Amino acid sequence: MTDLSKLPTGKLFINGEWRGPLGTGTHPVINPATEEFICQVAEGSAEDVDLAVEAARQAFHSWRNSTAQMRRELLNAIADGMEKRKEDLVQAVSQTLGCPEHITRWLHVDGPIYAMRYYAERTAEMEKTEKAGHSVLFREPVGVCGFITPWNYPLHQFVGKVAPALAAGCTMITKPAEITPLQDFVMAEIIEEAGVPAGVFNLVPGAGSEVGAALSAHPGIDMVSFTGSTRAGVEVAKAAAPTVKRVTQELGGKSPLIITPDADLEAAVRWGCEDVFINSGQTCTALTRMLVPAERYDEAVEIARQVAEDIAMGTNENAFMGPLSSARQREIVRGYIQKGIDEGARLVTGGAEVPSGLEKGFYVKPTVFADVHNDMSIAREEIFGPVTCLIPYKDMDEAIAIANDTEYGLSSGVWAKDAESAMPLVRRIEAGLCFVNGGEFNYDAPFGGYKRSGNGREFGEAGLGEFIELKSVQLPA
Repeated sequence: MTDLSKLPTGKLFINGEWRGPLGTGTHPVINPATEEFICQVAEGSAEDVDLAVEAARQAFHSWRNSTAQMRRELLNAIADGMEKRKEDLVQAVSQTLGCPEHITRWLHVDGPIYAMRYYAERTAEMEKTEKAGHSVLFREPVGVCGFITPWNYPLHQFVGKVAPALAAGCTMITKPAEITPLQDFVMAEIIEEAGVPAGVFNLVPGAGSEVGAALSAHPGIDMVSFTGSTRAGVEVAKAAAPTVKRVTQELGGKSPLIITPDADLEAAVRWGCEDVFINSGQTCTALTRMLVPAERYDEAVEIARQVAEDIAMGTNENAFMGPLSSARQREIVRGYIQKGIDEGARLVTGGAEVPSGLEKGFYVKPTVFADVHNDMSIAREEIFGPVTCLIPYKDMDEAIAIANDTEYGLSSGVWAKDAESAMPLVRRIEAGLCFVNGGEFNYDAPFGGYKRSGNGREFGEAGLGEFIELKSVQLPA
């Protein structure tokens, strides 16, 4: 097992150097599967953010003018470093988030390595020009960026911001979530070893109320990218508004999965349940509202019960689901389970009780609710735990109405007889993503939502576009 205690968690990475924070605050990191202490992480301050922004602004002048080939080589060197230290990254995420190692490897690490190489191959986009009548269009980097990343997919979201920003020629300051910060320290070491110039990448861990707020409001930052709750995203946008900086946000979701009458019900329900239970339900795109034809509802509920009760819990090689990320998150999920019962939903399986044999760790049973109405709290609010709700519908118009009756619009799913017959439904759902018949996440495609699920896109060509300013040069006609 990787010794995470060797990481320089008592320091910040600013201007190419590991240095002590200006304050004395620290934050403990706990293994949610064992409740054991892992390490203390230094907490940066607004003054540390000032230093990091100054370093990033100074570095931007030369980094923005670096060649696409230079940036391509550096991003590939970072990807090589990630491959070399893959087990460190697996352990950093698994031990702090609680996701079993064998799942962490493909769910949390393989994709980000691919994405880093993806953006290495797109650095040349910044050197392309376009004609528009008598004008020429240039692409330029947006500037100094502040990144606030979440705890549920910490490496995934780190790379989703850092890789395209580096490719575009931006400089940056990143703030990891307090409970899952260790992969950022591994990445900082990898970036340093790859030879990225000093000041281009800076790491300032700390509290959202301190470091996150300072990044959002800082006049020296040109763009802030935030992933987290809608509530916190609103505060980030408010703080950023006075300086008119660009803001991109990937926020909450309460996503529907529509199963059509002619679908393979067994396959659809099984996939839908596993989509919610993977990563212990801590996935913003989780399809937590399963919409089922009324005439097949009882059958679907029974399949969901069997799937949930067959889920292996723990952190060993046979486990599908680990603990929740923290004691606080466990209590939030337990509270929603009780609220579902209080509001009249039928608890099919699971519940708030401690799972047998898992008294240590922040575990919650895979939970299935039936007889759910779309006006219940468990159908409207993001639970962020292994809880799925089955809702019946009488016809497709009602299914679409229920699916779109939400303030969110991040993700969705349709399981139909085949992909072709699903497409008319896909076009009617108000969401930025749609998974059809079990389709997998694609790093080549844009990721982001409608409505209160945020604005902007990550990954794919659109992810690079978020870090680009277009300059229009008017030539003599």
